Amino acid sequence: MVAAATGLTLALRRSARILYRSYRQDVLQHRLSVWSDEAIKQKQNLAKSYSHIRITLPDGKQTFGSSHITTPLEVAKTISKQFGNEVVVALVNNSLWDLNVPLVSDCSLKLLKFNDDPLAKKVFWHSSSHLLGYAIEQLYGTEVSVQLYNGPPIDEGGFFYDADLTSKTVKQEDLQKLDTITASLVRENVPFERMELTVDVALEMFKYNPYKVDIIKKLDVGKKISAYKCGDFIDLCRGPHLPRTGMIKAIAMTRQSSVHKSGDNDSEQIQRVYGISFPNTSQLKEWFKIKLEAKEHDHRLIGKKQTLFFFHHLSPGNAFLLPHGLRIINKLKDFLREEYRNRGYQEVETPLTFNQELWMQSGHWEHYSDDMFWLQSDLQENGKANSVSLKPMNCPGHCLIFDSELHSYRDLPIRLAEFTALHRDEPSGSLSGLTRLRQFHQDDAHIFCTKDQIGQEVRDCLKLVDKAYSMFGFDYTMKLSTRPSGSIGDATAWEEAENRLIEILNDTGKRWSVNDGDGAFYGPKIDLLIQDAIGRSHQTATIQLDFQLPKRFNLSYMNSSGELERPVIIHRAIFGSFERFLGILIEHTAGDWPFWISPRQVSVCPISELYNDYAIKICDTMRKNGLYADLDVSDVNLNRKIRLSRLAGYSYIAVVGKDEFTTNTVTVRTRTGDFLPRQSLSDLLQYFHNLSTGRVYLSNR
Repeated sequence: MVAAATGLTLALRRSARILYRSYRQDVLQHRLSVWSDEAIKQKQNLAKSYSHIRITLPDGKQTFGSSHITTPLEVAKTISKQFGNEVVVALVNNSLWDLNVPLVSDCSLKLLKFNDDPLAKKVFWHSSSHLLGYAIEQLYGTEVSVQLYNGPPIDEGGFFYDADLTSKTVKQEDLQKLDTITASLVRENVPFERMELTVDVALEMFKYNPYKVDIIKKLDVGKKISAYKCGDFIDLCRGPHLPRTGMIKAIAMTRQSSVHKSGDNDSEQIQRVYGISFPNTSQLKEWFKIKLEAKEHDHRLIGKKQTLFFFHHLSPGNAFLLPHGLRIINKLKDFLREEYRNRGYQEVETPLTFNQELWMQSGHWEHYSDDMFWLQSDLQENGKANSVSLKPMNCPGHCLIFDSELHSYRDLPIRLAEFTALHRDEPSGSLSGLTRLRQFHQDDAHIFCTKDQIGQEVRDCLKLVDKAYSMFGFDYTMKLSTRPSGSIGDATAWEEAENRLIEILNDTGKRWSVNDGDGAFYGPKIDLLIQDAIGRSHQTATIQLDFQLPKRFNLSYMNSSGELERPVIIHRAIFGSFERFLGILIEHTAGDWPFWISPRQVSVCPISELYNDYAIKICDTMRKNGLYADLDVSDVNLNRKIRLSRLAGYSYIAVVGKDEFTTNTVTVRTRTGDFLPRQSLSDLLQYFHNLSTGRVYLSNR
């Protein structure tokens, strides 16, 4: 028996060695050989014409270099050695550029550090994903055929890599092994090298990987595709990347899962590994600390505990909002409706369903049709099918409202707001509590204005954002998201819109950054990211400038000269999805709600049944004054009532007994155990009224 077992072990080891040799020869060495041959060929064909170039830095200072020789990293090191060690990526003429790729002509140059810019973070994490791809190949290439698929950075921070491992599943205990392999590549401090490949060379280099081959074959004839090499690892990638792997001082794999390729539930499942990385170990430790706090703040757990919402498998991706959860959302709507009255907005409702024709006219059909819910086609009189979808956004419907009557320049701006349900067919793998749903409600608004009114309207939107976020103690940052690939409209209109927003952002006096290529397909936008109580960022508000939809819907107004002119549309959301914002608020407050928005404001507790009638009177009066008050006339003792009220999340606990009854007063304690002075009900109602109308953050703590 022992001999047989020993023989089996030796056979498995021999098999593993054969597999590893095959993997080295068939994948790694083949890839490296094609890269080496192509590098020699490109070096021989490299033009030797060099010239002096002028490099303009953000402060207006200029330095000089040589085309095809001077790199952004060399410029960074002339500023200071420390700066050269910290810079992650360059913006050359506002386009991302590898630090070690030579400049080619006169240019503007901005050097980005990890801690200062979200674009730098994305590049840092994208480079880290290549280390993970290398580790996946190294760990599993001896056992199965490894087909790497995709390895992007993610908006929430960090990165992942998807890989087809045939029948292999990544296990929790594998994460530490992947950590060890990536750490070794960091210690080697190998450079990231970029190369442009023709289609034929790319197909030869990645012929072993059907996913990469599929990407390459979609290229137009004559187009090139870029690849990056670090150590023995080579992957197709747009880039840019870090200069060297040694800049990644701290890296860890955090979790693993199985996902459907491209989010298609009908496709085969592949393995996904998530990771996080930083330029120093202290940031990684802080990240793990925040993650631990986030688990304690998880909106799904608190939402269940406080009976705010739930989910059911019979309606996947949709939230059931319970009375107490809806109370919070209604308070947010009350705030907005009050602001709308003061700022000249008009609330409207548009249908939930529209014909395909509308989405083709708006341009959403080309860019968004895969994310829509399509209903059964309706046969028209001519016998043709007419596709109908649930609306994923409100802007085309608001265009129809604007176009339903004639407008003069005196009517503008026209501000339309809507709260109705929107539906987007999100992949099942992306659904996560309230943060991503298939049905949601958004504080959507569209402002139809003249070009001269853009500045004032966008500034007013930013003032509303500032007021809304200050109620919850949110700090926020702003990003200008510019023209993406696949956008509609001409470059002149885009440049005009972007310049308008740059001017407005500069006037705010607040810090902002550029998120290159992340605008909506119809126009640039200002995105706002809030920072919650445990330091995480969430993209919420957005202000988008649109010169395209007015053209597509042929919208017009009569100007002061009696001529027809196109309006401009400003798309605007403050909280964004109410459901998502509810999830953010739950985690930001950890369920300890500010009084004005608390779904459980007051618990009225009589000391004994002798004072139930007086307690009922107190509770009824509070409700009639707009408070969320509840009565506890259970037969448990007072201390138990108080404890249960605190656990349930009531902001205040009103205690009534003999003294209160005889003096017609109320004794009130807070959730934290502090007492308010005993006072009359009218004085207490005034106190609560001031808290509610003042919308003070953390007022009850």
